[in-house]
Amino acid sequence: MMTRPWKHPTIVAGVPWKNPVGTASGTFNVEACSRFYDVTQMGAVSTKGVSIIPWEGNPTPRTAETPAGTVNSVGLQNPGLDHYLANDLPVLKRMGANVITNVAGHSDEDYKQVVERLADQPCDMLEINVSCPNVSHGGMSVGTDAKALHRLIGELRELTDKPMIVKLSPNVTDIVSIAKAAVDAGADALSLINTLVGMRINTATGKPILANITGGVSGPCILPIALSFVWRVRQALPDIPIIGIGGISNGDNALEYLYAGANAVEVGAAALLDPISPLRVARELDDLLDTRPELAEKLAEGRTW
Repeated sequence: MMTRPWKHPTIVAGVPWKNPVGTASGTFNVEACSRFYDVTQMGAVSTKGVSIIPWEGNPTPRTAETPAGTVNSVGLQNPGLDHYLANDLPVLKRMGANVITNVAGHSDEDYKQVVERLADQPCDMLEINVSCPNVSHGGMSVGTDAKALHRLIGELRELTDKPMIVKLSPNVTDIVSIAKAAVDAGADALSLINTLVGMRINTATGKPILANITGGVSGPCILPIALSFVWRVRQALPDIPIIGIGGISNGDNALEYLYAGANAVEVGAAALLDPISPLRVARELDDLLDTRPELAEKLAEGRTW
């Protein structure tokens, strides 16, 4: 089947994207998503978080519904780096996808081992996940401490020349200071936001629905919150590439992020309801940019609104 050409590409940290829309980590699996759409048509695909050894994730139940969103505490379950390098990454590269490998860890050493082994692998970008609210060590505990984050990103910078995106948490009082720490230490781009900490209660039992008690809130309910975080970081850091994440379910939502200062966006929770939503959002945004030539021109040059 002939694929319609993309009209409005962008550049993120020196890496060409055929359009400004990617998949968000944690909601993309190449085998599952390929059944619904051509994943190579995305600007980029951000993989499930990869750790140095397999992680079983958190106990069940892991998900709960909430108005205009979901709460999850999967806990970065994944089969480990060896499996990723033998299966997912080679499959994606044979297909021709632009691959962002999401890196997870329980400690600085975990992150360093993964990044060091990915240094000579064919992934196009790394996304350092320092913002997952559902792991007990590493993750958000690093991403909410500017000094700890600066130390970690500085150490990772020494291990790779690949463009390095740092994924930020909204569960902080001052995201700008966290963003500046990541950039000062060598981050090439930022992605924001990860999920917000939340919970639901089963009123029949009086107990939390999630076995982990709290989880990460995502979906349309976080769109205005995420937009404000992107706008605040863009005001403070006018030159760093930003990937906006949170509550995007259509092209107009994605356009809001571009006007807030993002260079690109990632679609996550929407894909849990509509598996083809990442590609649909990309097509809708591609058409919306037809009537916004000034914005489209800036994106094509890797600049922002």
